[in-house]
Amino acid sequence: MTLTSKDWMPVMTGLTRRGFLGATAAVGGLTIGGVGGGVSEASGSCPRPFGPATVEPQDPRYVELTTRAYNSRFSGQPERVYVTGAVDQIIRIVDEAVRTNKRIAVRSGGHCFENFVDNPDVKVVIDISEMDAVYFDPERQAFAVEAGATLGQVYRTLFLGWGVTIPAGTCPSVGAGGHVAGGGYGALSHKYGSVVDHLYAVEVVVVDRSGRARSVVATREPHDPNRDLWWAHTGGGGGNFGIVTRYWFRSAGVSGNDPAALLPQPPAILRQASVAWKWPDVSEQVFSRLLRNYTTWHLANPAADLHGGLSLYHHSTGEIRLDILLDEGQPNAARLMDDYIAAVSNGLGATPDVQNFTWPWLRATLSTFPGLAGMRIKSKSALLRRPWTDQQVAIVHRYLHQGGAEHYGCGAYLSRFGGEINNKPSNATAMPHRDAGFSSFYEATWLQPQDDDLHLTWIRGLYKEVHGDTGGVPVPGPSCSGVFVNYQDADIADPQWNTSGVPWHTLYYRGNYPRLQQIKARWDPRDVFHHALAIRPV
Repeated sequence: MTLTSKDWMPVMTGLTRRGFLGATAAVGGLTIGGVGGGVSEASGSCPRPFGPATVEPQDPRYVELTTRAYNSRFSGQPERVYVTGAVDQIIRIVDEAVRTNKRIAVRSGGHCFENFVDNPDVKVVIDISEMDAVYFDPERQAFAVEAGATLGQVYRTLFLGWGVTIPAGTCPSVGAGGHVAGGGYGALSHKYGSVVDHLYAVEVVVVDRSGRARSVVATREPHDPNRDLWWAHTGGGGGNFGIVTRYWFRSAGVSGNDPAALLPQPPAILRQASVAWKWPDVSEQVFSRLLRNYTTWHLANPAADLHGGLSLYHHSTGEIRLDILLDEGQPNAARLMDDYIAAVSNGLGATPDVQNFTWPWLRATLSTFPGLAGMRIKSKSALLRRPWTDQQVAIVHRYLHQGGAEHYGCGAYLSRFGGEINNKPSNATAMPHRDAGFSSFYEATWLQPQDDDLHLTWIRGLYKEVHGDTGGVPVPGPSCSGVFVNYQDADIADPQWNTSGVPWHTLYYRGNYPRLQQIKARWDPRDVFHHALAIRPV
């Protein structure tokens, strides 16, 4: 039986404003990618397939479909928005767009930090959010996930249907489309690796040199002539090669006919804790000791089945917080939680407020934190091989104390990386960051356009100073692994902010970039699918 969740809407009540920093962003859903209109007919008694719905500026649906931007700093005015329900519709739309030389973009979940979709140059937007089926495909012995499904839908259907999951991001409203293509990760990745470590196949609408669109399925099978296209979608990022319409997931090395044995099984019960320190109790010395305790414990316990994330909110919020998840079913789970909290709190001289509780895995996963849609946002990130130095910690502390309530939506976040993610070579997938131990993330959120300069100055200054020894960006080297592609930041391609002399694509892809360029040249020779940080063909 096929289980879908089209009518389900995730509840996002939230334990923290940001929560655990799983990879939750994407390039507008997927790639960059018009004709259509009306509803196509189906024969017999089968229901008509959805779409494509063609929406132009005079249509009352236009505002809804063009104000979905995750980041309200950006807006577009496309000539048309197509809401699609099938691959053949997308092929026709892309054929027409290429023929008429219209720049196109694709949205699934819409968690794009930059203006790669909501851009004045984009004339056609393809919304694939109605393509959201999640089911078991017996032909490929793998779980199929259409690219418009949200992570919340994927988790719910896989778990309720078969008791399995994928180790993807922690924000339920993120679209699977762009998240997977970027090599997403989340709270279960320390145990099961990146989501792309379980990716068996991908279906992509591509455009050949003549301008003709077609659908291609690429698998990880060694003799698949399209395998390079599969590899490109294991971390090559959205917006580069074509329009992903469907993924198939099956863990490597598994066999048999039982679907419940083909993907990881999540914990039945999660033990969760929220540990909060009040800012008035946290001096710069206490702040430094807290970060050192946190990173030291994780470096000493790389195999621990525990996920902890530090939310270093601006002082105007009143607190900083450590959020913890672990499998209640493991031996001595309660003791592990207590020992971890004690280790991180050791020597601080500040008593935290601790909330410790358990609840079912799916319920916890679908309620991690609220979305930020409608906010104005600027985000930056770095994957760290080593913890922040004392100098970097002092810089972060200083910025978290700049100004007052106007910076309420600002913060820095540090979470565990590594574990099983690091048990593959950097070229096994297009996502090369197999040597990082921590993910650092910086964010400013606000509401009013007149405050743009204030918040952009804050976050750009923080990032530039933290990475001041390497030209204002996290150049891959002894301390940093680079930048995660799903956390798109156009500044790293701007010489005003990147003075390192190291190109943006090295920060994202490191040594995998030349191979990605060759794949781009093969599958998108006309460079139909592009944006400000897209892979350039050879």
